[in-house]
Amino acid sequence: MITSAFEVQQPSPSITYVRSSKHRLFFSILISFFIILPFVAEASNDGRVINIGAIIDVDSRIGKEERTALEIAVQSFNVNSNNHNLSLYIRDSRRDPFVSATAAEELIKEKDVKVIIGMETWEEAALVADIGSKARIPVLSFASPATPPKLAATRWPYLVRMATNDSEQMKCIAAIISSYGWRKVIAVYEDGVYGGDYGKAAELSEALQKSGSEIEYRLILPPFSSISNPKEVLEEELEKLQSIQSRVFVVLQASSPMTVHLFEEAKKMGFLGRDSVWIITDTISSYLDSYNSSVISSMEGALGIKIYYSEASSSYRSFYDQFRRIFRKEQPEEDNFEPGIQALKAYDSIRIITEALEGITSPDINPEMLLKNILSINFNGLSGEIRFRNGQVLSQDPALRIINVVGKKYKELDFWLPRIGFTRNLEKRNESDHFVGNNSIDLIGRVTWPAELVRVPKGWAMPTNAKPIIIGVPGRTQFQKFVKVEFGENPSKNKYGGFCIELFHEVLHHLDYELPYEFQPFNGSYPELVDRVYNKMYDAVVGDITILEERAKKVEFTQPYAESGLSMIVPVKSEASAWIFLKPFPPEMWLVTVAILIYTMSIVWFLERQSNPEFEGPWNTQMGTALWFTFSSIFFAHREKIHGNLTKVVVVVWLFVVMILTSSFTASLTSMLTVRRMEPNVTDISWLKNEKRMIGCDGDSFVKSYLKDVIGFKEKNIMNVDDEYKYEGEFKSNNITAAFLELPYQKIFLSHYCNQYIPTKPISKFGGLAFVFQKGSPITADFSRAILKLFEDGTLKSLEDKWFDPQCAVNNVTEISTDRLSLHSFWGLYLISGGTSTICFLLAIILSLRKYYHRGEETQHHSPLRYMTAQNVAVVPSKHLYHREVSVRGEASNFNQAPNNTQWSSRMGIREPTRQWHGDFRGELIS
Repeated sequence: MITSAFEVQQPSPSITYVRSSKHRLFFSILISFFIILPFVAEASNDGRVINIGAIIDVDSRIGKEERTALEIAVQSFNVNSNNHNLSLYIRDSRRDPFVSATAAEELIKEKDVKVIIGMETWEEAALVADIGSKARIPVLSFASPATPPKLAATRWPYLVRMATNDSEQMKCIAAIISSYGWRKVIAVYEDGVYGGDYGKAAELSEALQKSGSEIEYRLILPPFSSISNPKEVLEEELEKLQSIQSRVFVVLQASSPMTVHLFEEAKKMGFLGRDSVWIITDTISSYLDSYNSSVISSMEGALGIKIYYSEASSSYRSFYDQFRRIFRKEQPEEDNFEPGIQALKAYDSIRIITEALEGITSPDINPEMLLKNILSINFNGLSGEIRFRNGQVLSQDPALRIINVVGKKYKELDFWLPRIGFTRNLEKRNESDHFVGNNSIDLIGRVTWPAELVRVPKGWAMPTNAKPIIIGVPGRTQFQKFVKVEFGENPSKNKYGGFCIELFHEVLHHLDYELPYEFQPFNGSYPELVDRVYNKMYDAVVGDITILEERAKKVEFTQPYAESGLSMIVPVKSEASAWIFLKPFPPEMWLVTVAILIYTMSIVWFLERQSNPEFEGPWNTQMGTALWFTFSSIFFAHREKIHGNLTKVVVVVWLFVVMILTSSFTASLTSMLTVRRMEPNVTDISWLKNEKRMIGCDGDSFVKSYLKDVIGFKEKNIMNVDDEYKYEGEFKSNNITAAFLELPYQKIFLSHYCNQYIPTKPISKFGGLAFVFQKGSPITADFSRAILKLFEDGTLKSLEDKWFDPQCAVNNVTEISTDRLSLHSFWGLYLISGGTSTICFLLAIILSLRKYYHRGEETQHHSPLRYMTAQNVAVVPSKHLYHREVSVRGEASNFNQAPNNTQWSSRMGIREPTRQWHGDFRGELIS
């Protein structure tokens, strides 16, 4: 017959762990001696007894579950095994690492255990693993650090961790926080006995950063065993959270009694009220099965994480029935008799050992062989897949259940898978596959929030009538149309007005909740006002605050309600000029127009001088006639008749050009004379800096530092102008040459002085004007949505028209020259005119030369051309081109006879020897 021996001891001089009187102890020992002794003797003959040590917190709910599960597993193995029997020795850890280490040494030396299992905290597991590695005893730990040490395998070669690290849990928590848009959280955890949070806070912080959130505050509770008055200590610690705005609490780790006191005190102090969120890890969720209804009710609305395990298998159902029967009998004081995940791990740890022992056939247990067999284990246990990788760490991607504490129990909402995210259903295609499900961005299940809140909590300390939101308002502003504060006898009688204040009230109408507020005027600079929000002296700022990158690091801005940029304002330059009639055309266009006029004149003269009697006479008369004809055609007042066809083509194109130019000139000049155009007297910032001219700006805003640090002005050349109406006086007294204003202020200023000053194109662009809130405030997003709604429904435009209705149109300096014509717009017209004239000129030359050579061939036998010199050969055609006719065989020209050689040559600027012409003009040249 096979049996098992159970011994539960405290790590103290006493050997047997008892809770009864001496009489009950005596009878229990006596009865056990007579009952167990025969079975042990028989077992020693039939199989080898293997001693196993277990170190657990026997007084805790988890320890009680683990003890029952271990006993069931050992008894089941001993009944079915023919080779080995297990003898289990249980020691109490009291959740103290040193007590656990002492118990481990005692189990190894006195009980000769071959394996040690248990340890619910990583501190316990690390010390016990040190002892086990030195004694070459495998240690199966139920705990694992959040971030495993890099040299864990080298430092603890005999340590086997039956738990995954907490990184997946932290990712799941970060996904929940991200899905609801909470930006800041408070991490709560009970400090270890020897300090530390096992790396959970660091893992959570890293996961939150990836989703755009952060840990705002860490509430570190002292170890429960070290405090005598938990209520007083917790009240003192929770009081520190009153100044923290975030109301998203993540409880990373805490002992069971600390968890009970934490939620009870938090509920009393109002931290489980409206807009609060509590999220607990698997460590805390495992306590829910052991808490009574009053404790669970104090946790109502909390979200929790639990490691998923299947409850459908036959092995689980068999274990479940045994566990409930035995646990109810041994722990009748408990309200819940169902096993938790730690009980399942305890049961699986015995199975790991038994399967490892089955692979050892030698009578002696070799520690190395036993460890090797343990690490090669691969089966589906009650707690999930049991398989190790890299020697020690359990290699499974846990499926996490997201639960919600409701009333006196908890309900399951969704699942979370490392590779998928949130999902409603889980399934496995086969035993070796990972879990699969339908991906969802947000939680699908309906959550019951604290205080039965029907909407999603803000996760923020929302204002109440007793504690309204404190809003800073600029007390002194340069342009009071944005914000104006009329101070009364006391702060309660202050009056606030302006565009920003009215916009704030419009936004409040679009919120789906009440927002009690209190305005507080601030008479400092705008950067100091923003810093007050950053330092949490103000919850928000309502005013004309410019969005800047440096400020965005400290605070959060709403959706901008107005554009922002830096512009330079300068006085308008006087436009009175005696030469305004020249302004429609730029200088280069005047030059090209005169050039094309002269060119056209020359072509007309060349084409008409021989065939048109109106172009006859001396040289100056001919030029004057041609010039008069061309110029008068501009006004369509020419009277000279045109004979040549080529000339008519040139004149028609020229008249078309003239019509376009005169129409454009007239329109541009008319616009200049009828519409007043404003020009600045300064347009170049570099000139202001080089000439060291004084400039004005609002010294309470960021503009002064921007002009000094970015634009490069010297501080001594920057004048602080604290009122919008003082700029005019500073300009007129020549104290400043230019003023630098943001675009919204520029519009207000120019609405008063639109005909006296003019802006330049914006020098720089900024993020716009917006309201300011603390980092992580959920009210920021609500305000942004409301402002967008005001944009869409036209309310914001109506407010702008009401407060900033311009009295005149405002033009930038870049629009000043829009009525001035440019050469670029007319180069095609000039090209057509010049090209037409050139083509007609070339055609005239070609036709004249062709006529000349044709008549020359007819008289060739009468003209001794062989006696002509090279100079005469060139001169004769040139004469022909000059006269456009030639006398051949005595035929006289239709008009005046051409001059002799000497006269012609002198006109053309050519000197040649005197030659005589003989004969009757038959074309014979005699030298």
